[in-house]
Amino acid sequence: MSWNLSAAVAVIGIDIGKNSFHIVGLDGRGAIVLRQKWSRGQVEARLVNMPPCLIGMEACVGAHHLSRKLKAFGHDARLMPAKYVRPYSKGQKNDFRDAEAIAEAVQRPLHRVRERLVSQRTGIINQIRAFLLERGVAVRQGLRFLRAELPRILAAPPDVLSPRMVRVIEGLAEDWRRLDERVDHLSGEITALARQDVGCERLMSVPGIGPIISSAIVAAIGTGDAFSKGRDFAAWLGLVPKQISTGDRTILGKISKRGNRYLRVLFVQAAWVVLIKPKSWEHHGFKPWIEAAKKRLHRNVLAIALANKLARIAWSVLANGRVFEARLEAA
Repeated sequence: MSWNLSAAVAVIGIDIGKNSFHIVGLDGRGAIVLRQKWSRGQVEARLVNMPPCLIGMEACVGAHHLSRKLKAFGHDARLMPAKYVRPYSKGQKNDFRDAEAIAEAVQRPLHRVRERLVSQRTGIINQIRAFLLERGVAVRQGLRFLRAELPRILAAPPDVLSPRMVRVIEGLAEDWRRLDERVDHLSGEITALARQDVGCERLMSVPGIGPIISSAIVAAIGTGDAFSKGRDFAAWLGLVPKQISTGDRTILGKISKRGNRYLRVLFVQAAWVVLIKPKSWEHHGFKPWIEAAKKRLHRNVLAIALANKLARIAWSVLANGRVFEARLEAA
């Protein structure tokens, strides 16, 4: 397949090899407009003549030198640790998929930073709980319960918590507070960006989907043109069961967990948001489906099934350019 190098390439992902580089370019909507394998010499020769664009690479041997060269050409070259690229890899590993994942990951710094901060905050909360449990203090599961109980716990007599342990936990609580502020600030920036995008606004009409998820979806798939139906999008997210066929038997296992891990986690969280609010089921048209599924599925499996359903709805909203409309049963 031939590719037009003069096409409006907005973002490029480069998977660096010893002698050959795999290049994937995306346009402003996230669609692939360039997919080629270049030699080391071709990379500089071709990129020097291209309009300035955002170029992402994994930080590795040789990447820093190439990054300096590309910046001299006027491009916005950025290096990323491999762990920030891995969540965006789709399907089985190969060099072109690596390059595509790099191109996608480099577009979402706000989401990447927020995800890292949330992970750090979770680690601190778990550490506080572990220290308290070692001293026989158990707190109900949930972030808000620990936050509410912490002042009372820290005021406990020395036979419960020593002064040294109180100081340690107070330090961790302060770290927790600072991370809360940074996460809230980033969430505010993402929300502001989502409010400016028509696609994000449509997605936010879907139950459980807010600015974080909607902006992540649009950044990942644009208008959804890469998928012919919602089922394909759900499969790309890894929200479908693995299928093992032998003879005339088809065995369905656990979900495949292939594709975009970050989006998959967000959709599962959205499903839980819907499930913990049963009064909203009828309003959204989900009540008959959820009540029927509850009778045969474990609650965790039900959450995955609902996440799959939400993913299909989200794709339909994007692909058809319309807001979500609940299908209510006639009285």
